[in-house]
Amino acid sequence: LLSQFDPDNTGYISTEKFRSLLQRHGSELDPHKLEVLLALADSNSEGRICYQDFVNLMSNKRSNSFRQAILQGNRRLCSKALLEETGLSLSQRLIRHVAYETLPREIDRKWYYDSYTCCPPPWFMITITIVAFFLYNGVVLDRFVLQVTHPLYLKNTLLYHPQLRAQAWRYLTYIFMHAGIEHLGLNVVLQLLVGVPLEMVHGAARISFVYVAGVVAGSLAVSVADMTAPVVGSSGGVYAVVSAHLANIVMNWSGMKCQFKLLRMAVALICMSFEFGRAVWLRFHPSAYPPCPHPSFMAHLGGVMVGITLGVIILRNYEQRLQDQTLWWIFLSIYVIFVLFAIFWNIFAYSLLDLKLPPPP
Repeated sequence: LLSQFDPDNTGYISTEKFRSLLQRHGSELDPHKLEVLLALADSNSEGRICYQDFVNLMSNKRSNSFRQAILQGNRRLCSKALLEETGLSLSQRLIRHVAYETLPREIDRKWYYDSYTCCPPPWFMITITIVAFFLYNGVVLDRFVLQVTHPLYLKNTLLYHPQLRAQAWRYLTYIFMHAGIEHLGLNVVLQLLVGVPLEMVHGAARISFVYVAGVVAGSLAVSVADMTAPVVGSSGGVYAVVSAHLANIVMNWSGMKCQFKLLRMAVALICMSFEFGRAVWLRFHPSAYPPCPHPSFMAHLGGVMVGITLGVIILRNYEQRLQDQTLWWIFLSIYVIFVLFAIFWNIFAYSLLDLKLPPPP
C-alpha cells in the first residue's frame, strides 16, 4: 500500500500521507501495531516515513526508527500497563507472566506480549534437558545418573579428563554426565525454571550462545586453574544463564515488576550456593578411584564469569543500544582471548610444568 504513495520509488512518503493511510486501513491492523505506527508518525521530525521502517515493524523486526518512535510515544504506548488487562486466557497470562519476570521496561513487555507466538517454542533448553540428561544416561547407560563411585565413571567417553584433553569434544560433552542425582536435580530445576522463560523472550540463538559459552569457559577454566581434575555436569552453562538473569534483575531492579523478586533471587542464590558448596566439598573429598580426584568446581566459576559479562549484555534489553553493542564487542574480545590463551596453555603448559596427572581411564 505504501508504494501507492511513493510513485517515484524514493523509499519515503510524507507523514501526512502516512497518517491518511493509517486512518483508511487502521481497522485492519492489530491495535498494538497501530498504536506504535501512530507514535512513529508523531515522532518523525523529518516529515517523511521510510518504507523499510514500516516493513520492519509489520514483520516484527526492531529498527532504530522504531526504537525512537516508542521512546517518543512512550506516554501513549504505556497508557495502560499490561498487568491491568483482563479477560486473558491461560496461555496469555503465562506469556504476560514471563514478560514481567524477564523484561524491565513496560514498552518491551507489551511488545513481547503482542508479538510472541510460541513459534518456535523454547526448544533448546527443553532438548538439552531431556536428551542430554535423561535419554543418554537412562537408555545408553541404563541408569539416570552416573555416580562418581560407579565403575564406568572415568571410562566414559563424554567427561573431561586431563589426560584426554586432546579429544576436543570432551570440552563440551562433559555436560551430559552428572556426579549424583542431587547434582543433576539442581541443574535441571535451575535450567527449566530460569532458562525456558529466558529463551521464550530472547530466543534460542542468544540463550544457546550464553549456555555454550559458559560450558566451554567452564572446562577451559578447569584445564587452566585445576589441571589435574576431571569435569562432569552442566553447571558451567546453567550458571552462565542464571547469573546473567540475576545480574539483569539487580541492574534493572526498579523496572522489574515480577512478584516476590527478592524471594526468587534468594532461592536461586541458595540453590546455586548449595550446589557449588557441594562441588567444592566433593573435590577435596577422598576419591573412590585414587589417584584420580573427584570432579572440579572451577566450571561453576567459569560459567558465572560468562554470565555477568557476555550474558548481561546479551540479555540486558529486548533491543540493544549502541553502548551495549560496544560492551558486547569488548567482552566478546576478552572471551576469545581467554579461549585462545587456554588452548595454548593446554598445548604447552602441561609439559612445561611437569605435572603428575592421574592415569588415563
